Amino acid sequence: QVQLVESGGGLVQPGGSLRLSCAASGSILSIGAMGWYRQAPGKLRELVARITVGGITNYADSVKGRFTISRDNAKNTVYVQMNSLKPEDTAVYYCCAAYRRTWSSSYTDTWGQGTQVTVSS
Repeated sequence: QVQLVESGGGLVQPGGSLRLSCAASGSILSIGAMGWYRQAPGKLRELVARITVGGITNYADSVKGRFTISRDNAKNTVYVQMNSLKPEDTAVYYCCAAYRRTWSSSYTDTWGQGTQVTVSS
């Protein structure tokens, strides 16, 4: 069993900052790309940011310049620093990681349970 445990969500005022963390645990040989997605009420889940093992990143246009994704490979953990938050950033944020259990297996995606981020005055 592989688990992703997210933390760091909450309520913040517009212009504020939050840092989300996501730690992977379980029967893991290696983790590939990791990322953050979000889903607002009535909307589809969308990519926020993604990072490869080597540190290559990509971001949604709506968060470029405000969010920074990073990872600690030794801890199987991914972070996203969110600055200059806007009300439209309000959503449930989900962590996603590609992992494999053996050298011969392919990578499989797994998801965290989600953490609520609310940006409101």
